[in-house]
Parts: sequence; structure tokens; C-alpha cells
Amino acid sequence: MNSASLKGIVLAGLIIAIDQAFKIYMVDFMANHPFGIEVTSFFRLVMVWNSGVSFGMFSGGETTRWILIGVSSCVTVGLLVWLTRVSQTFLAIGLGSVIGGAVGNIIDRIHFGKVADFFDFDLIFMRWPAFNIADMAIVFGVCVLLVDSLFFDDKSSKKEI
Repeated sequence: MNSASLKGIVLAGLIIAIDQAFKIYMVDFMANHPFGIEVTSFFRLVMVWNSGVSFGMFSGGETTRWILIGVSSCVTVGLLVWLTRVSQTFLAIGLGSVIGGAVGNIIDRIHFGKVADFFDFDLIFMRWPAFNIADMAIVFGVCVLLVDSLFFDDKSSKKEI
């Protein structure tokens, strides 16, 4: 395994550890604050259990839970295989972030049956669905993968011009 792949795996492990430590603390802490905590006029800490995926889509019972665990696990294994084959650190960071976030949410689904979300933003023009550290890592990682594919990939259209 090369150093870029190793960096991605270490990053995934750090994200999993931070996400799970935060969730363990926050699930207990928020039990004493059932109506949430207003941090600013647009940001609150809340306790939201999401049995679905983004925006609560595909919420359901036990069958849905295990389907989501299975699909997430298969995608994570595919990304892990990809990660072991990359040599660019930037790409490895993106893959490691997505893997770490995905595993953090898989652990929630196995342990709690749902994903624990805490961050609630009420922007002037919309209320964003609650999310967690794992979700932030996934979004960050996907953004890195998009930037990599658009500007750094050998096959990008930028290099053909």
C-alpha cells in the first residue's frame, strides 16, 4: 500500500473515531435537552433520529434498515478498493472522507437502528435537515472527488483544451 492510500485510510479511521465519540456524548447529552439547544438565531443542537438517507428519504422499518446497511457497506467496500489503488493524496483524502463518514453512519444503523443527527441550521431562505459529523465528511469527500475529477484527473476536459 502506498502513502496516499495509507493517508486516506488513516483519515477514514479518524473520522469514524471522532464521529462515534461525538455521537456517544451527544446522544446522552441531548437526552437532557429534548427540545434542543439554541446556539445562535440560525443554529441549534437537536436530537434527530433518521431511519432513511438524505432528507429522510427511504425511511422505513427493519427491512429498510438492513437494505441501507447492505447498500452502504457495498459502496464502502468499492470505495476502499479504489482507495487502495490511488497514488494521489488529494483523491485519497476525498475517498477516505467518504469512507469514514459512511462507516460512521453504518455503525449508527447497526447500533441504534437509525442515524443520530444533531446539527440544525435554519437559514433565512430554508431550513436544512439535521446532520452529523459523518454527513459533513461525506459531503466534503464528494466535493473533493468532484474537484479531482474536474481539474486533476488525467482524462479531464481541462487538459484537452
